[in-house]
Amino acid sequence: MALTGFVIIMTETLPAGLLPEVSSGLAVSEGAAGQLVSAYALGTVLAAIPAIAATRSLSRKPLLVLGIAGFVVANAVTALSGAYSLTLVARFVAGAFSGLLWGMIPGYTRRIVAAERAGTGLAVAMVGTPVALSIGTPLGTFAGALIGWRWTFAAMSVLAVALVVWVLIGVPNAPGQPSENRTSLLRVLLIPGVAPVLAVVLGWMLAHNILYTYIAPFLAFTGVGGRVDVVLLIFGLCALAGIWFTGTLVDRALRRLVLVSLAGFGLVALGLGVAGGVPVVFYLAVLVWGLTFGGASTQLNTAVADAAGDETDIAAAMVTTAWNLAIFGGSALGAVLLETDDPGSFPWALLVLIAASLLVALFARRHAFTPGPRSGDSAT
Repeated sequence: MALTGFVIIMTETLPAGLLPEVSSGLAVSEGAAGQLVSAYALGTVLAAIPAIAATRSLSRKPLLVLGIAGFVVANAVTALSGAYSLTLVARFVAGAFSGLLWGMIPGYTRRIVAAERAGTGLAVAMVGTPVALSIGTPLGTFAGALIGWRWTFAAMSVLAVALVVWVLIGVPNAPGQPSENRTSLLRVLLIPGVAPVLAVVLGWMLAHNILYTYIAPFLAFTGVGGRVDVVLLIFGLCALAGIWFTGTLVDRALRRLVLVSLAGFGLVALGLGVAGGVPVVFYLAVLVWGLTFGGASTQLNTAVADAAGDETDIAAAMVTTAWNLAIFGGSALGAVLLETDDPGSFPWALLVLIAASLLVALFARRHAFTPGPRSGDSAT
């Protein structure tokens, strides 16, 4: 599951790190090449909920294999394609398979581990994301510059083939949801606790993506010096630590983790707004930012799964959709702030979004972010 997440995130982010090479290889502008990232995200947003709704009754292992095989094909087409339009389609298809996989991984993970360890299991399954962001993407960018972007995508396709073999050999199957037990999408959304979690996802990830997407202009604005890749490496390594902390505590203190993570990110925003130009403050803020973000996916998917019960797959697909909408929204909102003001406005926008998310989490203690140890029954 973790390696699946690694492949998904690597596939998503590689074009951003190889923008000049992709642009030259496809004979398009860098702006057009950047749309390969947008096409991927659009595929995820549009496909996540319908794909999970259509496959709820299918056995999980064959579906996991199908989803990974989609990355084998999409990355192979990307590596071989000489046409920009075909590459866009391949990226959209990869994003669609991403939506399917992110929608099923939380529920599948919880079905193949002991109920009382479901949160820890999900933390392990989600570790591929920070590993990809902190180590995989920089290595992929370096490899692309060394051997060419097409060979880099080909390597991702080969890695996905190896992953299919590993899943076939070593991953236990789990049944789908019986068709007679299906609940409509609206009813899943109205399950107590689901909507508050989605609201926190939107607010938290909007704030994160404003800062993450525009970290380069913000770093330049602060004048603290340093390279963007170093800042993102610090962030990524701290995110790994954050997911480790989440894995050790999520089954005993989910609510505290969420509240502390949100409050910590709020302090990051406040510190950057008040003294972001002080190097010690800036890099301490990046450290805390990484720590609080690392476990976010595990915390939020655990919370929505606890609330949704048997409808975990659909609820997880909703989280995936909200997460990717926040990526779109963070990029767009950050661009507006950049054009109408300057990067100095970012921390205050983050603070507003995080404060709203923290309020939602504080008040949603009965169904969404419940106090105390997680109940084993909620993970079934």
